[in-house]
Amino acid sequence: MTTRQPATPAAFDHRMAVFDSDDAFVAAALPFLGEGLAAPGEPPPVAIADPRNLDLLRDALGSDAKDVVHVPHTDWYTGSAANAVARAAAYLTGNAGPAGRIHLLMEPVWSGRAGRSARETTEWIRYESLANLLFAPMATIALCAYDTRTAGPAVVAAARRAHPDTDVYEDPVRLAAELDAVPLPLPPAGAQPLAGPHAAAVQSWAEARGLAAADAELFATAVAEAAAALAPLDGTALLWGEAPGCVCELRSARPVGDPLAGFVPPQSSGQEPGPGLWYARQVCAYVDIRDDAEGSTVRLQYA
Repeated sequence: MTTRQPATPAAFDHRMAVFDSDDAFVAAALPFLGEGLAAPGEPPPVAIADPRNLDLLRDALGSDAKDVVHVPHTDWYTGSAANAVARAAAYLTGNAGPAGRIHLLMEPVWSGRAGRSARETTEWIRYESLANLLFAPMATIALCAYDTRTAGPAVVAAARRAHPDTDVYEDPVRLAAELDAVPLPLPPAGAQPLAGPHAAAVQSWAEARGLAAADAELFATAVAEAAAALAPLDGTALLWGEAPGCVCELRSARPVGDPLAGFVPPQSSGQEPGPGLWYARQVCAYVDIRDDAEGSTVRLQYA
């Protein structure tokens, strides 16, 4: 599989604002939204932020508040980083102007899922970085708002490397490779081998581990889709964990080799390699991919 390279020139304008007070938030957000309001023929700008910050913006915008779309960030960021990619793509398709032209103020929920663990934080930094490739063809202008009172200095420092308007910006392919250089923990000794990752067998196992039937079916389908995308598989699948954290590890005989694998929706032509990984990323909380000289290890965790 060929590694994607950044599109040049990239139309996507991906900015970052760091603030440590209410006044600093308004000072960063207000000119950005004003820029969107003044853009000829552009749809209304969107503010996706903490509800409290949305109230600050409404007060500061005055009569212009009615011309800005306000979305509580807990309504937008409701799942994994891959879910956020899908949500943004869907919104741009349905609401943006030509070539995706729109202003988006976006504040992740760092006091919630995005910041609940080092692993989750890594996924969101990956999302921020890969957005530079995923949305490169779009004329979208995004301002990512980082509140140091909730995000913390380590998160902000990492996020700077994912935004082109900083002096420490890192190429997304290189940054993704760095994140993936951290080895996965070894499977537990009691992991159950499975000769073939057939959906029925995975679902039966997941239900026995406490997943509700509907969740077990989703997890089993995600495993089967990922297995089809990764074929040919090398060796047996491994299953372990208890609900909701059921895990399946697959071993592919070939490297995935694409940092965007599973973040790009399946193409109607059927030519997009690995469309099953898109489904897996939408369903599972984590899909970890590690390439090596002999192939790839892909680990799916439901929640």
